[in-house]
Amino acid sequence: MKNNVNRTLSDDLMAKLDYKPYTSTEIGNPEIQRVAPKVHVSTGNDKVVDSIEDVVKATVKDGMTISFHHHFRNGDYVFNKVMRVIIDAGIKNLTLAPSSLTGVMNDMVIEAIKAGTITNITSSGMRGSLGDFVSHGGLKNPVIFRSHGNRARAIEHGDIKIDVAFLGVPNADKLGNANGMAGKAVFGSLGYALMDAQYADNVVLLTDNLVDYPNTPASIKQTQVDYVVQVDEVGDPDKIGSGATRFTKDPKELKIAGMVNDVITHSPYFKDGFSFQTGSGGAALAVTRYLREAMIANKITASFALGGITKPTTDLLKEGLVRRVMDVQDFDKGAADSMQSNPNQQEIDASWYADPDNKGAMVDQLDVAILSALEIDTKFNVNVMTGSDGVIRGAVGGHQDAATSKLTIISAPLVRGRIATIVPDVTTVVTPGDSIDVVVTEVGIAINPKRKDLIASLSNIPGVPVFTIEDLQKLAEKKVGTPKPLEFTDRTVAMVEYRDGSIIDEIKEVKD
Repeated sequence: MKNNVNRTLSDDLMAKLDYKPYTSTEIGNPEIQRVAPKVHVSTGNDKVVDSIEDVVKATVKDGMTISFHHHFRNGDYVFNKVMRVIIDAGIKNLTLAPSSLTGVMNDMVIEAIKAGTITNITSSGMRGSLGDFVSHGGLKNPVIFRSHGNRARAIEHGDIKIDVAFLGVPNADKLGNANGMAGKAVFGSLGYALMDAQYADNVVLLTDNLVDYPNTPASIKQTQVDYVVQVDEVGDPDKIGSGATRFTKDPKELKIAGMVNDVITHSPYFKDGFSFQTGSGGAALAVTRYLREAMIANKITASFALGGITKPTTDLLKEGLVRRVMDVQDFDKGAADSMQSNPNQQEIDASWYADPDNKGAMVDQLDVAILSALEIDTKFNVNVMTGSDGVIRGAVGGHQDAATSKLTIISAPLVRGRIATIVPDVTTVVTPGDSIDVVVTEVGIAINPKRKDLIASLSNIPGVPVFTIEDLQKLAEKKVGTPKPLEFTDRTVAMVEYRDGSIIDEIKEVKD
């Protein structure tokens, strides 16, 4: 079986898991019946539990699906505390369904897989030792990778049915009213965790900051919460934003950022009231700075900024250059602090952000999105999941979701070290080429031939050479040569869903 990006899919696995192959970026307008969670009726006066051991004993059984969020990022303490108790309790055959997996979770997940505690995983991504372990066949069943918007869709459809959600929060009261804006381990928006709080059959909050009732503003509400557990520490505030945001001084990244800004400002979408999503990498932060200067010079104000939010974006809000920030996740302390003080920074859940089966997601209103890539191929398909060695080392995140914007820009160097970024065929298709409008590298740009309107408006920007994507691929190949083809076994270790739940690609086991 092949799908519409020419990827071969396993007939047996597709039938077994009842999947359809990816066909189109067009979702259509179906009528959707959403599921609802069980509600354990309570007055709320007995929610506080003495220990993680007690709450695990009360809630987790063999074969269940459990979830966590990743807003603590590399500062997360909750995941390992809970999984330690679950493994030691001898619980088996769990499906792990977090919003994403961060590096601090890797060792514990590998231990849980080896113990038979975890036998299935669905996530936005994975990296490091866990990605390597799964890529070499360490997990019995294929991992299912979903975008943030698609995870929301899957939860609402019941494709992911969460039995117990363990949600770490920097504050909560005895009934479970909680937010991400006060306490020692502040991270701001609870956007991804809000889906779990709404749809899980059992919702367990873990906090190191039990405050007086009623706790407001309440992002997670007492009507959703079954248990509250006080622990010593939920996270390390110094590591929540570590590695996520940095201002680049690299000349190549600055040159790319300058060209991205030129593409935006010469496009038909750069006008008063435009909207954008920029991301959190070094080049993306530089784009935000350049864009600020262009907005001031042209007396342009953006209607909203979207997605994972950084301090440079909230600074634009403070200056009045952006009217609203729609915040599903904060990548640094500055952005998290801003959400507490600025009423125009709106916390949104993952469904509001990017669910394709919705009555109107925020991504549907995006004018401009700047996204990164591990690889781009000559069909404009993008890989953000597997490295040049075929090992899983990334995440779908909101990549597919934001690529639905009117102008989707991929920002990437032509090569990284001795590895080409522009290739004949990507190792793994995550975001289809039909979604991508412009690729920007340090040597110049390539415009998707389907966007004849952009070819007309972007072909004569001073200092921005225009190439075909095939030309960029040849330039990359000339610099680093042709790599030896990767070798895989026939076994599928992961399946990548498109945002509508169809399969856009499979990831095979790396041959030793």
